Amino acid sequence: MNKAHPPIHQIEMRIAELAQLFNSMDPTPFHHRDLDTEAEAFLESWALEFSQDSHFRIIVQIEKMPQDDPAALVAEAIHNHFEYKSLLARRKLRLLFVEGRTSLLIGLGFLALCLIAADLLSGFPSNTFFKILKESLLIGGWVAMWRPMQIFLYEWWPIVRRGRIYNNLGRASVKVTPGTSQSMHSAVSFRAQTEAVPTARRP
Repeated sequence: MNKAHPPIHQIEMRIAELAQLFNSMDPTPFHHRDLDTEAEAFLESWALEFSQDSHFRIIVQIEKMPQDDPAALVAEAIHNHFEYKSLLARRKLRLLFVEGRTSLLIGLGFLALCLIAADLLSGFPSNTFFKILKESLLIGGWVAMWRPMQIFLYEWWPIVRRGRIYNNLGRASVKVTPGTSQSMHSAVSFRAQTEAVPTARRP
C-alpha cells in the first residue's frame, strides 16, 4: 500500500519592490529581519486553512527586481522568520503545560477541601443555611477545576497545530520571479492556490 504524500499548497505574493517584504522598523540585516506584518498575516492566514501536515511552495513576484538575484535572501528570510515563530510556539506550549500542571494541583487541592467541608456540613440536613453553603462549596470546588480542564482539553492543540504550520512554512520551497505592474493596484497583493502531489492540480 502506497503511503499518501502530504499536499502541497502554493502561495503567490506580488510586491512592488523587495523592501516591502520586510518590516521597515527592523534595523537588522535582511535575512534576519522580520517579515512585513501584512505579508506575514497573509502567509499565516492561508497556511492555517490547510491541514497541519501540509507542505508549502511560496512564489514571490517582485515588480522591480534587484540586479542581484534575491531568491536565496528571500528564502532565508522567510525560513528564519517562521522557524523562529515555530520556536516561540513550542515555548508557549511548554509554558502553558507548566501553568496547566500548577492550576491542576491548586484546583485539586481546593476541590478536596470543598468536598471535605461539604461532607461535614451534610451532618446538618435540616439547616437551610448549611445546605446552601454545602451546595456553594461543591459548585466552587468544581469551578476551580475549570482552568486546568480548559488547558488540557482545549488550549494546547491549537498551539501545536500553529507550531507545525510554522515549521512547514519554515521549510517551504521559495521561488522569486519578476512581476509586472499590471496587477499592482496596491503596494502588496496576494494570491494562493493548492496543488496535490504529484500531478493533480487545482487552480
